[in-house]
Amino acid sequence: MYQQAQKLVHCSNLYHNDQAGELACTLVNLTKKFGGLGYPPLADSSSVSTHQESPQDHKVFFANSGAEANEGALKFARKCGKIEEPTGSKHELICFTNGFHGRTFGALSVTNQPKYQLPFAPLLPGIKPGNLNDISALTELITPNTCGVIVEPIQGEGGILEASEEFLRALRHRCDEVKAVLIYDEIQCGLGRTGNLWAHGSLPTDCHPDMLTMAKPLANGVPIGAVMMRDNVAKKIAIGDHGTTFGGAPLQTAIAKHVLERICKESFMDQVRGTSEVLKKELNRLVAEYPNILTGPVRGRGLIMGLEVKNLQSEDHAKQSEPTISQIINLSRQNGLLLLSCGQSIIRFVPSLIISHSEVSQMILILEKVLAHLSSPKV
Repeated sequence: MYQQAQKLVHCSNLYHNDQAGELACTLVNLTKKFGGLGYPPLADSSSVSTHQESPQDHKVFFANSGAEANEGALKFARKCGKIEEPTGSKHELICFTNGFHGRTFGALSVTNQPKYQLPFAPLLPGIKPGNLNDISALTELITPNTCGVIVEPIQGEGGILEASEEFLRALRHRCDEVKAVLIYDEIQCGLGRTGNLWAHGSLPTDCHPDMLTMAKPLANGVPIGAVMMRDNVAKKIAIGDHGTTFGGAPLQTAIAKHVLERICKESFMDQVRGTSEVLKKELNRLVAEYPNILTGPVRGRGLIMGLEVKNLQSEDHAKQSEPTISQIINLSRQNGLLLLSCGQSIIRFVPSLIISHSEVSQMILILEKVLAHLSSPKV
């Protein structure tokens, strides 16, 4: 940050800056190394340099946030639909219940959660929601009028719900049948969060998308988002179709390149995977020891996990003494542990990627203390 700030912090998007181009090349080449967006993981990943020229069939558009990245991806999908069918009939966008894609107007329109949408309805027309992992409904859901489909490989805000490999393959196949663009939102689950660069990167290429959106950890807290796309999308986007004043600025992209290269070190990924194993083992132990409060299995993978709390109060209003997810979160905070909920009754565990085993142990001790307190007989 300091080095780049001494040189150039911002320049107009009318002009080229080296840092944005270098970050784009790094993103593409690391995706080629670890797998994703049509690339299978390389058997000898050490042979790929992050500094080589970017393949011509992948392009990157830079924005300022995850919501902006999704707005760009939706806009690009609409442009592809308009080229396929100039009458404008190919304009529908498909999303999935409990998905979360941002709070800007287009992103909110494909965030099929009433608590976010209702205060701002009516939203954009032409949006059709489906159910995650419902393969049987895809033929009716995705039609020749569909221009794009957006999905999280692991729903974060929706409850740490993972899209199955079979579902993503069927989604890819149906999009190909009707010439719709497939978008994976990996803003929360990507960039090392699962122990791989991309959550979908370890899957066969017949499960891969046309576009991939990213943001959160990309510049380690400095605002940046991006859309990476294959050639079938990129070649349909003309100069001036989309733009942003601060997206791809020198400071943000220089920082992001440094962060990305650190995340993608094999030792870093190994550490994420190792910590994930420790965390999952401990969470499964808590499920086994507190079956009156928790229910399994533990959701997610890598360092994006969820623990389901039994919602006994909603099942039986007479059981007012039963613990709730709010009680668990509040008591944990009082004891020094910050937790968030997601979905209906899920405790979300999305810690820093550099969390240590000792910090995981400390977290589990606090959570276990809270669960033990809530399990004790009340006088």
